[in-house]
Amino acid sequence: MKYIYFDASAGLSGDMILGALLDLGVSPSHFKEKMAGLKLPVDIQVKETKRTSLRALKVDVLVKKHKAGTRKWSDVETLIKKSPFSPPIKKNSLAIFKKLFQAEAKVHGRKFQEAHLHEAGADDAIVDVVGCCFLADALNVDDFYSSPLNLGQGWVKTSHGRLPVPPPAVAELLKNVPVYSKHVKVELVTPTGAAIVSTLVRTFIPFPEISYEKVGCGAGEKNFRDFPNILRAFYGDKKEFKADKKVYIIEANIDDSTPQVLASFFDRAFSLGALDVFLTPILMKKNRLATKLTVLAEIDKIEALISAVFRETSSIGVRYFPVERRVLERTMKKLRVYGEDVSVKISSLEGTVVNIQPEFTDCLKLAKKSDRPVKEIIQLAIKEFYLTRKDKKE
Repeated sequence: MKYIYFDASAGLSGDMILGALLDLGVSPSHFKEKMAGLKLPVDIQVKETKRTSLRALKVDVLVKKHKAGTRKWSDVETLIKKSPFSPPIKKNSLAIFKKLFQAEAKVHGRKFQEAHLHEAGADDAIVDVVGCCFLADALNVDDFYSSPLNLGQGWVKTSHGRLPVPPPAVAELLKNVPVYSKHVKVELVTPTGAAIVSTLVRTFIPFPEISYEKVGCGAGEKNFRDFPNILRAFYGDKKEFKADKKVYIIEANIDDSTPQVLASFFDRAFSLGALDVFLTPILMKKNRLATKLTVLAEIDKIEALISAVFRETSSIGVRYFPVERRVLERTMKKLRVYGEDVSVKISSLEGTVVNIQPEFTDCLKLAKKSDRPVKEIIQLAIKEFYLTRKDKKE
C-alpha cells in the first residue's frame, strides 16, 4: 500500500488535489473517461503549466451553461450511488460530501437536508471529490497525511457576498486542523479542498521523516509573482512513512497545585494519547519546592496535551521540544500460572529477547486470589515463559 503527504504551504483546492494526483502518473485520458461516467455537463481540461518558475499540472473543470439551480444532499447522494465507481470510491466520496453539507447547513442555520450547493459549483465539486477518491484508488493510496494548511488571508467574493478568509464553511470544516496564514492576501483553502483533506487525511504534521518515490504537483488558479501556488503530493510506500519517529517533551514547573490535582492529570493525558507522564520534585527560585510535570507525546498530540495542561493544572506556561527516542520491539503473550492467564510483555532487540516483564496488575490479582506473595507470581510467570520457549525449541 502507498501513502501521500500533501505539502499545503500554498493551501489547497479540489482542482489542485486532482492536478497533484494526476501528476503522479495516472493518464489524464483515463481519468476523463472515468469521470464521464458521472454524466455531468462538464468539460475537463488537463494541461502542464508553471507557477512562478515551477511546473505543475492544472486541472480545469468547465461547467457547460445550463439553467441555474441547486443540488441538495439527496441529489448528490443519488448521483454518486448511481455512478459506475467501486463501493470504496463511493463511500469516501459520500463521506466527504456529507461533511461539506453539514458545514454548509451549520454556517447558514439550515437543516442538513435543506443545505444546498449552487448547481455549477456542485458539478465542479462532484468531479473534484469523486475524482480525488478515484485517483487515490488508482494509485493504491491507503493513507493521506498533510502539512498544516496555509489559509491565506483577506476577503473572498462568494454567492453570499464578501466573506473573511477563511470563509465560515472552511472554518467549520477545519476544526481541530492546524492552520496558519502567510504570504498572500487571498483565499488559499477552498471549501471542497477543506472537505477532502478533513475527511481523508489521517494526521496533519510538519514534514516528517519519509522515503518517497514520486512528487506530484498541482497548480492553483492564480499565479502569484513570488509565491508558487502549487500543492505538492509526496508519494511512496506506506512502510517508509515514519510519522511518529520524532516525539516531543512537554514540561511545566508547578508550585501551586495539590498532589491530587496533578495525579488526576495522568488519566487525562493518557486519554489524549500521551506516551508517558511523570512528576519530578524540583527546587525553584527563592527555595520554593515545586513539581515538574513531564509529558512525552507524538507530534500530532502535542496541541491537545498542551491545552489540557492549561485546563487541568495551575500551570501558566509550558516548554515543548522535539527529542529522539528508540524503543524495543514489544509483543504481549498470555501464560497460564496456577490455572489463570497472566500477560507478559516481551521486548526484543534485533530479534533477540532482552527483557520479560509480567503485567503487575495480572500478578497482583492472582496473588490475592491464590493467597500467595506477588513476587512469587512474577517469578513463576517468567519461569513459565522460558519453559514454553524451551518446549517449542525441542
